[in-house]
Amino acid sequence: MGFQRDLFAPEGQAVAPVPGMLLVEDAIGAEEERALEERIDAAPLEPFQFGQWRGKRLTANYGSAYDYQRGRVAEAPPLPDWIEALRMRLAPLAGRDPQDFVQALLIRYDPGAGIGWHRDRPQYGEVLGLSLSAPAVLRLRRRRAQGFERRSIELPPRSLYLLRGEAREAWEHSIAPMAVTRRSLTLRTLR
Repeated sequence: MGFQRDLFAPEGQAVAPVPGMLLVEDAIGAEEERALEERIDAAPLEPFQFGQWRGKRLTANYGSAYDYQRGRVAEAPPLPDWIEALRMRLAPLAGRDPQDFVQALLIRYDPGAGIGWHRDRPQYGEVLGLSLSAPAVLRLRRRRAQGFERRSIELPPRSLYLLRGEAREAWEHSIAPMAVTRRSLTLRTLR
């Protein structure tokens, strides 16, 4: 299914903007994408809350959530069957064990919503993301003595990406506010 490339492969293969990132294009089909969009829209989405700040993106957590007030992982509803089935199919596309991914985050970015520069909380390990509904650019940066080193990676709809190792630990990532609605499903491991 789909085209897979290691974005950080040796010379002669795909150009590597950041070691530790894998991109799988067309990880799912268009019909399944529409069904997932409907499931995400039907989920109990709420504005992302970071302390007293409310984000424009709408989110729902399963398996666990992060409590920004207390600075720790908190309980969340268990993964629904449809997310369990999806993780069983997606994780092997990235060469990972599905059972390792115990947290799921559904996100809907309505027009004007994005996500600022961040690294996922340190309690979480690898990050597996499925990008839906619209093309997006995943921006990456890491601090250097002379300023930030930056990279950008196109995320076509229905693409799956994995952040691990250097891509997960040394680089921050963000998505600029979008003009159209975009959805995503993120799966994470716990450390």
